[in-house]
Amino acid sequence: MVTKIMKDITLATINARYIHASLGLRYLFANMGELQPRTLLQEFTLEQRPEDIVELLLRDEVKIIGFGVYIWNVLETTDVMRFIKILRPDIQLVIGGPEVSYELDEQPICKLADFVITGAADTAFAELCEEILRGDKPSKLVSSLPIQLDSLASPYPWYSDEDVAHRVLYVEASRGCPFKCEFCLSSLDKSAVAFDLPHFLDQMQQLIDRGARQFKFVDRTFNLKAETSRQILEFFLTQMDKGLFLHFELIPDRLPEVLLNILPRFPPNSLQFEIGIQSFNAEVQKRISRRQQHERTCTNLVWLRENTTAHVHADLIFGLPGEDLHSFGEGFDLLYSLGPQEIQVGILKRLRGTPIARHTAEYDMRYQATPPYRILAHKDANFDTIQRMVRFARYWDLIGNSGRFPSTLPTLLGDSPFVRFMGLSDWLFKTTAQTHRIALPKLFELLRTHLLTELQLDMDTVHEQLLSDHKHNRLKGVPAFARQQQPSAAAIDASRQAEAATAQRQRRHL
Repeated sequence: MVTKIMKDITLATINARYIHASLGLRYLFANMGELQPRTLLQEFTLEQRPEDIVELLLRDEVKIIGFGVYIWNVLETTDVMRFIKILRPDIQLVIGGPEVSYELDEQPICKLADFVITGAADTAFAELCEEILRGDKPSKLVSSLPIQLDSLASPYPWYSDEDVAHRVLYVEASRGCPFKCEFCLSSLDKSAVAFDLPHFLDQMQQLIDRGARQFKFVDRTFNLKAETSRQILEFFLTQMDKGLFLHFELIPDRLPEVLLNILPRFPPNSLQFEIGIQSFNAEVQKRISRRQQHERTCTNLVWLRENTTAHVHADLIFGLPGEDLHSFGEGFDLLYSLGPQEIQVGILKRLRGTPIARHTAEYDMRYQATPPYRILAHKDANFDTIQRMVRFARYWDLIGNSGRFPSTLPTLLGDSPFVRFMGLSDWLFKTTAQTHRIALPKLFELLRTHLLTELQLDMDTVHEQLLSDHKHNRLKGVPAFARQQQPSAAAIDASRQAEAATAQRQRRHL
């Protein structure tokens, strides 16, 4: 028999994966005030069926359920809310989050909801719940007011012991972004505002003391203020004997001297930097209101690779207005030459509310009508080209970003990385009609075939590099191509020479 928990309010969201713990939900819970003892926090994942989520939500005799809604969970959350409206129409459904803060009239989930909170709901949700429970009749649309960050209760104590032990902990030292890149929701922020630094570091110390080891900063501009960045890095550097792992998003053209001095002091496997390049095309950058100093960006990427052990994850976006396949390929080749460990090839999405929409008519930009609102075509890239790039991105993750082929990848890419990998991508899809569920041994065989038949590379070299990568992946047994007794090119030449010599001797005896 299931014991019901007597709560009036449930805070819920559907995370992409279990390892992701919702920071937003914990902000809401931390700031529930007198209603906190009457509030339950529940997290789910996309792997769970909507009806199973509903079953768990309805175990509690709640009056209000608040959902955190994002681009990755809006469809699933909509399904959950439909079930609840059928089964328990008395429950008041409140939604908030970036996906439901703009263009509300077009969204089915907003029609289902009893209340919609737009903007930062840290305190607005609790205020709304108080009104509902008093029997008031608030307006359906709640526009949250600007928040003084230091007035917020900290979310970090509400990471559970299980979260601390098994999940990535999301943290933020600042909110907002001063930059205006039109594809990003942060372009709507007026500026970046920092939390009180001593208090923030005290909260981080408490998490570390509890056993937290993985921290992902959600700050859009971690290195915006060098002195603040220095103090945060110095703080974590003193804790590195505990095996910490830190993830930051860096502005690519801003690495002041104070950071150059401290970053090399971090040990291997402790730092990851996400660096948004997006495009190296100066005209495209200007068109989307992106400020980026080209030369300094390149210099900084090379410096990070050569002077630190940080894992550099660099982003490019295909589908920006005015950028065609050739321009993107040039940017990809340049970025690859700078040596980041990962190049994330993203496809442009038109997030609700972002200014990128102003280019729709001029560049004939056509997007999916449903999440993730991916670009389908525009004036400089038709649907077929976009599809090719979607497959390119997937195969690049499998082969380039996975780290599985350190020996083979340079030979595969040669001196034309983008063109060579696009050739592989087209061939892989033509050969397999698959972009997912390709087993690693099968991928080895496919790479071997492409390298030998399409690129006509030396068999001995190809086999040597693939065998090296086979060992690197700690795969058991002998790969199929190594078991095949096919003569190498050198062996074929030697055999032919021997046959010619034999024939010549025979002619002498005639």
